[in-house]
Amino acid sequence: MRTKKVVVVGGGTGTYQTLTGLKNYSSLKLSAVISMCDSGGSTGRLRRELGILPPGDVRRAILALSDLPFAQKTLEEVFDFRFKGGRGLVGHSLGNILLAALTQITGSMDRAINEAARILNASGKVFPVTLDKTHLVAVLEDGTRIHGETKIDRRRIKPKVPIKRVYLNPAAKVFPQAAKVLREADLIVLGPGDLYTSIIPTLLVDGVNKALEASRGKIVYIVNLLTKKGETDGFLASDFVRAIEEYLEGSRSKLAVVLANNMSNQTGSKIALWYKKHGSAPVVNDLTNEKYRIVTGNFSDTTTFYRHSPEKLAKAIIGLL
Repeated sequence: MRTKKVVVVGGGTGTYQTLTGLKNYSSLKLSAVISMCDSGGSTGRLRRELGILPPGDVRRAILALSDLPFAQKTLEEVFDFRFKGGRGLVGHSLGNILLAALTQITGSMDRAINEAARILNASGKVFPVTLDKTHLVAVLEDGTRIHGETKIDRRRIKPKVPIKRVYLNPAAKVFPQAAKVLREADLIVLGPGDLYTSIIPTLLVDGVNKALEASRGKIVYIVNLLTKKGETDGFLASDFVRAIEEYLEGSRSKLAVVLANNMSNQTGSKIALWYKKHGSAPVVNDLTNEKYRIVTGNFSDTTTFYRHSPEKLAKAIIGLL
């Protein structure tokens, strides 16, 4: 297992959980290829004010791979600390500010990531999917365009009109080292994560699909536990997979699917209220093994029922190697 190379692709909490699980429960050689179109919160402010690439998702990936001795764990807490006051600092993550500073010192985001990973003693590599400054655009079924990852992620514009497709503006080219790690992977993990704002944006970058086609490894897509209001309302498991396939081009035949289909059986009042509040519903499994290799089971975290368990994810992924 120590010689097997696994690459986790995407961004956000799902990527963080997957990397955390694989780091803690395996001895695999881990890498992450991170989407670079985030535009909200601390990240969005730093993009607008400093003109840098978004640091938020890469910060979390580095933290997931951090392997500091127990006595130095405070450094991880500092890296993830958010200021709760200060006219210009409130809401900013110290890790985001550090990555912004390192970008200006070293001259590029990729070198900044390398330095931050060295400081936190990361046990794997983190790569931006592109070094081009780009933004995400969603086209709805009625032709309406929504500009910006955050506006798509927290949609208020025609939230009941389905998303037809997403694209990058301007177009972006893959970071060569990200393409290389994808080509050399034994297994490539997509998800879990927001379909149109975390996973698909990485597949939109020019050169990513070519790297996936050239890779010797299979591609594993981890279907979300829940649908998301304004993005995947009413989606079945097949809808998630169909959307991924549309952007995989020549790599569709490599696809395997990990599906946690137990959520529909959970009917407790706390869970039902959470669903209602967030406009979510359990993703129902309608896939068969005729086309995909499918792994099903209870992969949810018992403490946060709407998220995957890092340990359970890691074991499912390892079983596909």
